[in-house]
Amino acid sequence: MAENRLRVFVTGTGVVSPIGNDTEEFWSNLVAGKSGAGPITRFDATGYGTRFACEVKGFTTEGVVDRKDAKRMDRFVHYAVVACDEAMKRAGIDPEKLDRDRFGVVLGSGIGGMETFETQHTALLQRGQDRVSPFFIPMMISDMAAGQVSILYGLRGPNFGTVSACASGAHAIGEALRLLRAGDADVMLAGGSEATITPMALAGFSNARALSTRNDDPPRASRPFDRDRDGFVMGEGSGVLLLETEEHARRRGAPLLCELCGYGASADAFHLTAPAEDGNGAARAMRRALDDAGIALEHVQYINAHGTSTPTGDQVEVVAVKSVFGAQASRLMMSSTKSMTGHLLGAAGGLEAVVTALTLLRGVVPPTINLENPDPQCDLDFVPSQARTQRVRAALSNSFGFGGHNATLAMRAVT
Repeated sequence: MAENRLRVFVTGTGVVSPIGNDTEEFWSNLVAGKSGAGPITRFDATGYGTRFACEVKGFTTEGVVDRKDAKRMDRFVHYAVVACDEAMKRAGIDPEKLDRDRFGVVLGSGIGGMETFETQHTALLQRGQDRVSPFFIPMMISDMAAGQVSILYGLRGPNFGTVSACASGAHAIGEALRLLRAGDADVMLAGGSEATITPMALAGFSNARALSTRNDDPPRASRPFDRDRDGFVMGEGSGVLLLETEEHARRRGAPLLCELCGYGASADAFHLTAPAEDGNGAARAMRRALDDAGIALEHVQYINAHGTSTPTGDQVEVVAVKSVFGAQASRLMMSSTKSMTGHLLGAAGGLEAVVTALTLLRGVVPPTINLENPDPQCDLDFVPSQARTQRVRAALSNSFGFGGHNATLAMRAVT
C-alpha cells in the first residue's frame, strides 16, 4: 500500500432490489433472511425451463425523474438514477453546493438496455425500420446509466460505464476509488445497475443451463454452497456507493460509513463462462485487494461471496479463499446474499458492496439462506440461515464474471 495517498470513505448508499427499494427496507429484509424470488410477472414465461426470478417490486421513478425523461430511459437506467438519488440524500449531499467539475459517476452494467433492445427489435420485425425509436441507441447502451445521472444532476467529473459481466459493478467502484486517489475527483457515485429479466435474456441463460429450475419452490431455489444447488436465480436492481476523499468528507461533516481501502482485479484467461478450477484468478484478485488495502489476512473477518449457487462457481470460490487465507479461512465468515436477492449480474458487485459497507457499519453479518445440506467441498462458515451479530473490522466483497473477469473490493470499519 502506497504511503500518504488519499483515503476514501463511503458516505452514502443507494439501493433498488428485489427485497427493497431503499437502503433501510433492503437491509431489514436481508438480515431477516427474506427471499425476493417468485414467479415472473413481467411477461408470460410459460414454456421456459425456468419460470421464476427475483424481480424488483413496487418501483417508481416518481419524484426523481420527470415522466417525459423517464420514457426515454431503459429500466436499468431508472434503477440507477433512483439508487444514486438515494445515495446522495443519505450522504447529505446537494450537488448544486459542490464543485460539480470534481463530482464523477462510474456505473457498471453487464448487459445494459436489454428490455429496450427486445421491444425495438420486435418493432423492426413487425412494423418496419421506420418504427424503431430514434431513442433506441441512447436507451440501450450500457454507459447511459452513468450518462443520465451526470446529466440529471450536472455532475461534470469523470464519467463512464464499466462492462465486465457480473464483475461490472465491482469494477466501477474500484475504478472510482482509483480516480479519487489520483486526485481526479473529490466525490464519486459508483456501483452497478441491471434490468435483464426479459424473454430473450431468460431464454439465453436458461438454454445455457445456468439457471435453477426449482419452479415449484422459487424462494428456496438460490442455495449457494448447498449440495443441492442447481444454478443461479436471475435478479435485477441497482446498488450504489457515494464515495468521497477523506478531506472532502470531513470538511463537510459527512457520515463516514466505512473506508473503501482496496481493489484487486484479474483475469482467469481460461473459458468464456466457467471459472478456472484452481481458483487462481479469483485468488489473485483477493490478494491484490488485500495488498492494495494494506490489510493483514488475520484482520479480515468477513467475505461477501460471489456465491451464485452454481455447482462449479461456488466450489471454485471456496478453493480460491482457502488458497489466499490458508488456515485462516476456517475462521472467516463468508455469506452469499444472492441467496435472497438472486444474481443481479452487472449490478451484483454494487449491491454487495452496499451489503459489505453496512455489515462493517452495523455489526451484523447477513446470512446465507437455503443452506440446508452443505456441500462437503464447501466447508467454510457461510453464516447459514440466520444473521449473526458481530463487529467486523475488515471485509472483502468478491465479484466474478463471464469472460474470466475478477474483482475484489476491500473495506474496513471506521475506528
